[in-house]
Amino acid sequence: MPAIYLSTHINAPIEIVFNLSRNISLHEMSMLHTNEKAIEGKCNGLIHEGETVTWQARHLFKNRKMKVIITQMTPYSFFEDKLLEGDFKSMQHQHFFETNSNGTLMKDIFYFESPFGILGKIFNTIFLSRYMKNLLTKRNRVIKDFAESDKWKSLLPQ
Repeated sequence: MPAIYLSTHINAPIEIVFNLSRNISLHEMSMLHTNEKAIEGKCNGLIHEGETVTWQARHLFKNRKMKVIITQMTPYSFFEDKLLEGDFKSMQHQHFFETNSNGTLMKDIFYFESPFGILGKIFNTIFLSRYMKNLLTKRNRVIKDFAESDKWKSLLPQ
């Protein structure tokens, strides 16, 4: 199963970074280029353990839906979401947060598996791994931008 590993240093407190990472509105902002919207389940605010959200977005020339559930959460160090329904055969996204001397280190491990056997594996290698890494990198840049400025105040309770 392919995996993507990302580390992002953010000059902000761990609580802010953790909460921005699970904020539905910020996720939508980070995916404007795909017109991603929460359409069922938790559709705004902070998502919590046991809650689901169904996303609709335009990826690879097609409108797609993906329903995920938050399976685990340990504030402010970890949460995990897993695919319940969607185009992937399986998907698991682990989010880790650590305080360091200059703020927060945010780590993502994103596991995914495409359907269609060997054809899916070839598609992963040629295209999908890079595509997914770029999406996650864009998302992390938006989280960093909001956390390192006063923008976070418009999304999180104070």
